[in-house]
Amino acid sequence: MPRIEPIPLDKLADEPRRIIEEGVADGTYATAVPLQIFAYKTAQLLMINAARGVMGKQSLLGARIVELIRIRSAQLGECQPCMQSRKHESITDEDVACLVAPGGSQLTDQERLAVEFLDLLSADHHAIDDDMYRRLGEVFTTAQIVELGFTCANTMGLHRFIHTLDVFGASAPAIAYDPAQVDAAYTDTPRQTTA
Repeated sequence: MPRIEPIPLDKLADEPRRIIEEGVADGTYATAVPLQIFAYKTAQLLMINAARGVMGKQSLLGARIVELIRIRSAQLGECQPCMQSRKHESITDEDVACLVAPGGSQLTDQERLAVEFLDLLSADHHAIDDDMYRRLGEVFTTAQIVELGFTCANTMGLHRFIHTLDVFGASAPAIAYDPAQVDAAYTDTPRQTTA
């Protein structure tokens, strides 16, 4: 069980349940569990789902690079559900394997550099120096570099958060399901109960 007990599907409001069930059915989400946790704050679930719906569509980087970044971020954050799902039809198993060692792969220069930037941002952001930005500027516009930074930061943070939830954990949840906790602030409810 995850550290925060997921809201049972039959206890979800109609819209969150529809989003989760349709998303799992069409392959947008590999598992419902993280979404059942995000649904404790309905607006958060709606925002994540809306972002997934436009992911890459309004991107200057392109949907393929955004998806490669998302998958590599999931690898780095050890987010199993996100590593399993594919949100762009061009991504192959070979592409995913190349993300671990992109040097000799079939990835484009932009794709390799985007993955390198994410890896550095994740492991040693101090190593992102003037030279790295010059290299980025050789294959990306300034607007694309800004988008790359935000895309990497957003996906990396989300994957690390999902990993902390221990989505596929076998222990009892640290925080048990309580319907009073849905869309509630601490000042609105009694103290949270632990499992």
